[in-house]
Amino acid sequence: MFAATRFRIFGAFALAGALVLASCAPKPPPPPPPPPKVVTIPPRPVAPAGASATFTVPARDVMGVRKTVNYRISQAQMTWNVRSAFNVAALNCLDPKYEPIVVAYRAFLKNHAKGLKNTTKKLDAEFRAKYGPTYKIEQDSYITQVYNYFALPPTLRNFCDASLVMSQESLKIVPAELDVFSARWLPEIEAVFEQFFLSYDAYRIAAAQWDAQYGSVYGRASAPHGATQPQPGMGEPYRAAPVGR
Repeated sequence: MFAATRFRIFGAFALAGALVLASCAPKPPPPPPPPPKVVTIPPRPVAPAGASATFTVPARDVMGVRKTVNYRISQAQMTWNVRSAFNVAALNCLDPKYEPIVVAYRAFLKNHAKGLKNTTKKLDAEFRAKYGPTYKIEQDSYITQVYNYFALPPTLRNFCDASLVMSQESLKIVPAELDVFSARWLPEIEAVFEQFFLSYDAYRIAAAQWDAQYGSVYGRASAPHGATQPQPGMGEPYRAAPVGR
């Protein structure tokens, strides 16, 4: 019994000693902090097809229709504008696959010379009735806008593709079908530009979202979105002189 008691006392002293030694031992260092969270910053969106960051998309009316050069125009203007688009395509669609456009355009001018002349007379009369003695200034300004509109560089490839199809169909129409042909094809050509405007609107939204999230730290674009241009929706003209006249 005495031996058991002594063993218990010795064990208690041993435990106490171990506790004292443990309290004197250096504490292990704290665990390292977690690595910093890696934040991946996506590149700022860029304008589609190499367009300017300050390009202005034509506005829509209350019905959602774009106010372009083809907005609410007469039949004479439709025919004139299709002829203008044809002209721009013949001058600017330079890839070998587009060579049929030039051939078809020259045939178009020859086969529909009378109808195109009548269209020009109607267009003159419409502008004279609207603007009076100074109508020619307004008419020339409008015609320049039409050419520049169709020569918008970011749309060139799709514009040329559509114009190639149009040019081949133009070879099949008779003079009496000129206005019907124009009324059918102007919306097809306009759809090329609407597609670009939609992609540009999407870019502007994406760029604005990027600016809101990252712009305060990583900087914004040098120019505000939608900066006003002298001719909304117009690009720098290519060559706009008529072909084959």
